[in-house]
Amino acid sequence: MRTSTTSRRRRTAGLVAAAVVGLASVGTAAPASADADRQAPKNRSLAKVLAADGTKFDKNARDFDIVEAAVLAVLDAKPESPVGLLTQGGQRLTAFIPTDGAFRALAADLTGKTFKGEGRVFGALAEAAGIDVIEAVLLYHVVPGKTLGSGKVVAAAKEKAELGMASGGTVTVKLNKGKVVLVDADPDARNPRAVAKLLDINKGNKQIAHGIDRVLRPIDL
Repeated sequence: MRTSTTSRRRRTAGLVAAAVVGLASVGTAAPASADADRQAPKNRSLAKVLAADGTKFDKNARDFDIVEAAVLAVLDAKPESPVGLLTQGGQRLTAFIPTDGAFRALAADLTGKTFKGEGRVFGALAEAAGIDVIEAVLLYHVVPGKTLGSGKVVAAAKEKAELGMASGGTVTVKLNKGKVVLVDADPDARNPRAVAKLLDINKGNKQIAHGIDRVLRPIDL
């Protein structure tokens, strides 16, 4: 059942409690080393891939400027956050990364307002949620310890497999009319789908990512 915008804002605080156990189990992550630029290609981090086109917001709804800004904001406020795993290319992980359009949809849903610029979208989400919630949401998009290429994700989806996320929560992957769908903890919002043209980002490395068209929600908002 849908709740009011005010109620949704209040319930975002529950994300922090939902992620506490997961944060403890992942542990802390050190900042990227000074030797990052000399690492072998197989150890290229997802953070480096996200930063390849610069750190400015643009008008492309199908790239990942907002998630990059979210990662930077968390690590700036909390340098020891497990989100730092995204900067450590030697650590295996799989990330399902929401596009900028996905964050725009989330901001509209949580605030009841439409924001044109990506900077305003990120600002609205940061104000509505806070850094701890942003951290929890980011970790809910990461499968630690596994490099799951698109083939493995499809195979898992055929089995309706449950993935353990870095937040401590779970996401179920399934197929719907040939498309990979990720079922999160919110039964009301439309579940994210993998974007066909945004699969296997950073292929050949220990850290790999797949673009998705909605933000995964760790609790019922």
